[in-house]
Amino acid sequence: MDANFCVVLSAVLLAVVPPSSSFPEPSDLLYDDAVRAFYRGDYGDTVRLMEAALSSHAEVRRSKVRCRLRCQDQHQFLDSFTELGFFDVVLRRAACVDACVEKTVGVQSVHKVSEDVLQDFHRRIPYNYLQMAYLKLQQPDKAAAAAHTYFQANPEHVEMGQDLEQYKDLQGVEEDHFVDREARPHQRSFTAAVALYDGGHYEGAVRLFEEALVEYYKADVECRALCQGPHRFEGHDHLGYRYSLYEVMSDHFTQVLHCEHECVRELATRPGRLSPMENYLPLHYDYLQFAYFHVERLEEALQCALTYLLFHEGEEFMTENVDYYREVLGYDSQPRQEVARYLRRHKQELELLLIGSQTMGVDLPEGNYWSSSGGRDDTNRIPSGTDGWMEYVPISEKKNSTVAASQHVKEGGPLLYEGVRLVHDSVALNGSRRVLLDGVITEYDCSELQRLAHAVTLAGDGYRGRMSPHTPNEKFEGATVLKTLQYGYEGRVPMRSARLFYDISERARRVIESYFLLNSTLHFSYTHLVCRTAITGQQDHRNDLSHPIHADNCLLDPEANECWKEPPAYTYRDYSALLYLNGDFEGGEFIFTEMDAKTVTASVKPKCGRMVGFSSGGENPHGVKAVTSGQRCAVALWFTTDPLFRELERLQADEVIQALDTQSVWTRGLDINPKDEL
Repeated sequence: MDANFCVVLSAVLLAVVPPSSSFPEPSDLLYDDAVRAFYRGDYGDTVRLMEAALSSHAEVRRSKVRCRLRCQDQHQFLDSFTELGFFDVVLRRAACVDACVEKTVGVQSVHKVSEDVLQDFHRRIPYNYLQMAYLKLQQPDKAAAAAHTYFQANPEHVEMGQDLEQYKDLQGVEEDHFVDREARPHQRSFTAAVALYDGGHYEGAVRLFEEALVEYYKADVECRALCQGPHRFEGHDHLGYRYSLYEVMSDHFTQVLHCEHECVRELATRPGRLSPMENYLPLHYDYLQFAYFHVERLEEALQCALTYLLFHEGEEFMTENVDYYREVLGYDSQPRQEVARYLRRHKQELELLLIGSQTMGVDLPEGNYWSSSGGRDDTNRIPSGTDGWMEYVPISEKKNSTVAASQHVKEGGPLLYEGVRLVHDSVALNGSRRVLLDGVITEYDCSELQRLAHAVTLAGDGYRGRMSPHTPNEKFEGATVLKTLQYGYEGRVPMRSARLFYDISERARRVIESYFLLNSTLHFSYTHLVCRTAITGQQDHRNDLSHPIHADNCLLDPEANECWKEPPAYTYRDYSALLYLNGDFEGGEFIFTEMDAKTVTASVKPKCGRMVGFSSGGENPHGVKAVTSGQRCAVALWFTTDPLFRELERLQADEVIQALDTQSVWTRGLDINPKDEL
C-alpha cells in the first residue's frame, strides 16, 4: 500500500474529536426505565424518561444523517478512478463518520438497540404510555397530543379513536392541541396543499405543493443516508458464507442500494399504513400543472405537465394538456431537471440491483413505483382527491385475501367427540367460516391446564420476550407443547398434565378439520398455552384492546378495506382456533369485526371448554377486548394445510410422545435422554 496513503489515513483515524459531556443517554435504556416507572405508578418519571427516550432516538437519527452526508460531501469520489483511490475515499468516509457521530452522541455501539425497541418506536408505542401518564398528571393538553400522535400510526385502535373524541370535551383541551408530534413535513405540506386546492385557493395550493416537493427531496436524501447502516435480508447472511472481498462488498452494497431504492415507497407511506399512496410523487406535478393554469401561469403549468410525463410517458390526458399549453403559449418548455436526474438515478439503481440480486441469489422483483390510474373522469382533468390523500392501493404485487361474497364454503361436519356441541355457526356469527363450540374439554381439563399454565408459562414467551406485546396494561405469559413436555420430564410439572396439553390440542385440530369439511389435512402451525393478566393499578381510563384487531394470515389495512397476504404476516396459516380455559375475569371478550376494524359483527365471552374456530384470512378480522380484572387463559392454535409449514416444535413433540408411549413413562420412570429427544 502507498506510504503516503498510510500516513494520511493514520492522521484521519487519530483525529478524534474530544468527547462531549452532554451525550444523550441510550434510547432503549430510557424507554425501559420509563416503562418500569409506568408500571410502578410513577407517572412523573414516566413522562420525563419517555420524553428523553424519544429525544435521544431522534437525536441519534439526526446525527447519523448529518454525519453521513457531511462526510460524503467532504470525501468525494474523483472522476479519475483507481482502486486505491476508491478505497482511500471509503476509508476516509468511514473514519469521518465514526468521529463525527462520536462527537455528537458518543460511542455508536452504546446506541445500538434491538429490533423490538425499534419497532415500538416505529409504531409510536411510547406515545401510548405518554398519553396515559399525562392524563394521570392532569395535563390533558399534552395527553391529547400524545394520543393523537399514537392514533395516526395506529388507526385500527378503536378505543383510542373513541377516547380522542372524549378528549375534546375535557377542560383545557383545544383543537390545536391535537397535533401529530411525529408528522413528516413533506406529507403535512401535501395534505394542506390538497385541502387548499379542493377549496379553490390555488395560489396557496401552489405555494404548499412546491414546499411539499422541497421537503420530499430533502426527506429522500435523509432516507438514503439512513440506509448506510447494517442490513440483513430475511434468511440471508452474506458474511456467513462469502469470503471474497468483492463478493462481500457486492452483497452489502446491494442491500444498501435496495434500501435506498425503496425510499420511494417509504416516503409515500403514511404512518401505520401498509401500502404507499398511489402515484404519490407524480401527483404533485399533476396538481401543480392545473393549479398554475388556474392562476394563469401557463409556463409553469407546461413545465409541470412535462415533468409528470417523465413518470408516465405518453399518458393521454396529460399529453392533451401539454398540447394545449404549447398552443396558447406559442412555445415549448422543458421538464424540471432535478426530476430528470432523480429518474435517471432510479433507473440505474434498478439495473445494479438486478445484477447484485443475482450475485446474492435472491429475488428482487421490480415494483411498480408510480402506479397511474390513467385519465381522470372529471371534465377538467383535475387530480382526484377528497381528504387530501389518494385511495390506498398497493404498489408492489400483493394478493388480496378477501374472500368473494359469492364463494360457497362448506361447514357443519361431525364434531367427533362426545359432549362437544355447536353454539353458533357462520350465519349466527355474522360472517363466513366461523364456528363457536362448547364442551370441547371438561372442567377437570380446564383446571389441570390452568395449573400447568401457572407452573410453566413465562412472561413474554411467544412474544420475543416482551411481557406486554399488545398493551402496557396486561402481562402475557405463554408456553409451547414441547416446553411443557420438557418440564414434565424434569419433574417440574406432572407428566400427565403435559400429555393432556398435547392431547387436547390434537382434539381441537381434529374438530376444526372435521367441522369445516376440509379435503386436506390440517397441520399445526403454532400452538400456545397463553394467559393474559390485568395489571393492578393500570386499569383506570383504559382505552386499548388486549389484542388489537388483526387477521392471522394477512396484513389488515382498514382504510383500504383490504388485507394484504404478504410478509411479515404468517401467510401460510389457514385456520385458527382459541380454546378457553376459564371465564372468571372481567372483560376479555373475543370479537369479530368488519375489515374496517371498527364494526363489531360478533362477540364471544370465554368460559371453560368453549372454542371459537375460523379461517385465518381477511374475512375474519378479530381481536380481544381489554382484560380489566383477573387472568384469562386459553390454548391458541393456528393450522396450515401446507405440510412445509408444519410447526417444528410440534414434530419434535410428536417424536417425544412416541418415545414416551413406547417406554410407558405415563405409569413408570423415564429412561430417555432429554437432550436427544427435547
